[in-house]
Parts: sequence; structure tokens; C-alpha cells
Amino acid sequence: MEQEAASFDDHAFAPMVSLELNVAMFKSRWQFCDKITEYLSDILGQGHSDPARYSNFLSVATNELIELAFRSTSELGRISFSLYRNATFNRLRITFPCEEVSSREHTNARASEHQPVPGAGSGYVVMKSDETVLLSDLAAIFRATIRIEKDGGQGIQIIADFPSTEDFQ
Repeated sequence: MEQEAASFDDHAFAPMVSLELNVAMFKSRWQFCDKITEYLSDILGQGHSDPARYSNFLSVATNELIELAFRSTSELGRISFSLYRNATFNRLRITFPCEEVSSREHTNARASEHQPVPGAGSGYVVMKSDETVLLSDLAAIFRATIRIEKDGGQGIQIIADFPSTEDFQ
């Protein structure tokens, strides 16, 4: 499937769920990554002919993105996880504070790209070369569009659009 999300505009998507936490509380236990992944993946599986298979498959990517946010966020502020759905895509948006974001540009990872994401080697964890390769690999495996962008002056958003079709190979 070569189709990608028509727009990163959330208005084209129906909201499904949103969860917001204090970053210090979120970072107090690594296990929160797994719990949040399980919760969000179960919701993503709803409405599919085989919800367990779809949610299990996407839980891998969801967990990697949540763990990336865990490693990248500063200790102060709020982190939010939101799910949206339209006819062809499910969107995961993770928004969190990151101290070094103001000096860097946003980056994209698309399923059709097999190269490291532009911007690799920057100063914060989300943008280090091994993380950008991870994002490119996730985008290719899940035929997803993954984008990282600034959220105001001191924050980052990870936006991942996953196809809602169930024919993963």
C-alpha cells in the first residue's frame, strides 16, 4: 500500500482517546511504557475483523514510539498520547517536552523511504541517528508515515499514521 495519510491535520480524523500524564510520574517507572502501549493498542484493534492480531502487530511500533518518548522527554511538564481514526488510517500522536527541540528542525519517515530520516545526528534522543533509523524501519515495516515535529518552543510531537487495513505481511 503506497498510500500515505492525506494530511497531518487531525481534523480529518475522529478522536478515539487521549491520555495525559505528568512526565515525572510517567518516567518514574519504565513499565508505564508497556501499560500505555497495551491500552492504546487494544483501542487501535477495535473495529477490525481480527482485533487481537491487529493490536498485537501494531503494539510493537506503538511501544517503540512510547519508549522513544520516554527516553527523550525532559523531567518537567506533561506528556500526552492521542489516538485518531479515519477511513484509511489510525493516527498516534505523542506530545512531550524536550529541552533541545528549539534548535532543531522537524523530520519525516515514510514507508517509501529506505534511508535514515533527515536530521539524523542531532542533540536529543529522538533525533539521534540510531533513533531515526529505527523510525525509518518502523515506517517501512508497518507501511506507516511517521513524523517528528516541534510542538511550540519546548516540545516535540511524534505523529504516526498506520494504515487501517489488516493485510500486514
